[in-house]
Amino acid sequence: MSLADLTLAEASAAIRDRRVSPVELVEAVLARIDEVEPRLHAYVAVDADRVRAEAAALGQIRGPLHGIPMGLKDLIDVAGTATTASSQVRAGHRAEQDSTVAAQLKAAGAVLLGKTHTHEFAYGLTTPQTHNARNPSRVAGGSSGGSAVAVAAGAATFALGTDTGGSIRVPAALNGVVGLKPTYGLIPRHGVTSLSWSLDHVGPITRTVEDAALVLSVLIGQSFPIGDDLTGLRVGVPGNYYFDHIDPTVEAAVRDAIDRLAELGAELVDVEIPLTRYLQATHWGLMVPEATAYHEQTLRTVPGQYAADVRVLLEAGELMGAGDYLRAQRARTLMRQEWTRLFEEIDVLAAPTVPMTAVPAGQETVTWSDGTVEAVSDAYVRLSAPANITGVPALTLPIGDDLDGMPIGLQLLARPHGEQVLLRTGHALERTRLKVAR
Repeated sequence: MSLADLTLAEASAAIRDRRVSPVELVEAVLARIDEVEPRLHAYVAVDADRVRAEAAALGQIRGPLHGIPMGLKDLIDVAGTATTASSQVRAGHRAEQDSTVAAQLKAAGAVLLGKTHTHEFAYGLTTPQTHNARNPSRVAGGSSGGSAVAVAAGAATFALGTDTGGSIRVPAALNGVVGLKPTYGLIPRHGVTSLSWSLDHVGPITRTVEDAALVLSVLIGQSFPIGDDLTGLRVGVPGNYYFDHIDPTVEAAVRDAIDRLAELGAELVDVEIPLTRYLQATHWGLMVPEATAYHEQTLRTVPGQYAADVRVLLEAGELMGAGDYLRAQRARTLMRQEWTRLFEEIDVLAAPTVPMTAVPAGQETVTWSDGTVEAVSDAYVRLSAPANITGVPALTLPIGDDLDGMPIGLQLLARPHGEQVLLRTGHALERTRLKVAR
């Protein structure tokens, strides 16, 4: 196995024990980038000379991320480098200082490989310029598609993404890796280009749940010990919404994973998801006007530099009145109250991350068994957006593949600041899958 395929935990242990040097690890990952980047296009840019110099200059081991090669979504400022947001609008941009998360990761000894592609300004669910790591003819998912593809392909040991309606979890699920959207506000967003300030989150994309715990521990200064015992854990199984309009293969895999949680000692609790009829309207009612407000000046001065799909959404936001936005904020308040009550009954909610696996690039709609036609982007955001509206933490991890070999993701949600229970649950389930695979 190449060093590029090591998990973060494995690579960290190898560096700590001096079996591998940061330079050796970086060289292996740079070689993988050279191999896969021509067909996957995960990165905006990689400066190999700078990467090698940073790795060679590392001194005393600083912690679990020391010498670990990472990718950062191209919304995250790094001093002296461009934050293009994968948009012509940002041509010539250079960040004057590090974002808070970039500074934290640098201080921990992580080595930046480069900026990873996003759907333009994170306003989309496919990242069209990037291709799925498992099958390049399929969509990568978005908007953190470059980060997820880089990790899945061994072109980064870990990466950071952002998540406004599923933009960490959707591409992570579609590429067969782990994605964590933490509690709203837990990770600082200073120096991170905004899509929708009240919905945006920053979080890690990794190969394992243990790796996600390591990155999170550095970003918030808190360790997350994770065990395998789920005895007494109350797992909510939704009786509505999350299993409506879903591919049968995805549903079967998710329900099998839920059964495995019960075998590990968890108690399964049937629950109803509250206020579901208002979820989509509330999400759009918050995101669209906030995004348009952020882009107000450039939308008027350089509208032709936006891609057509993004420009249409930004222009639509100008048609939404203050009353619409305030009603969406009120609806969110009611949802948060109801979800607080929901998590009085359970510790974790288990559900699909996305209703279907990665579709072929260019496919715009999906037709469900009852004849309902849904836009692909709407389908991908539908099951992930509730966690952004309510601000609760959510984790996706791979639980199997469909008949075409495309990854299926399980989503776990918990009450605010419940990252510990999410990571413990996901890790226990991940361990059972690894045992079966062996």
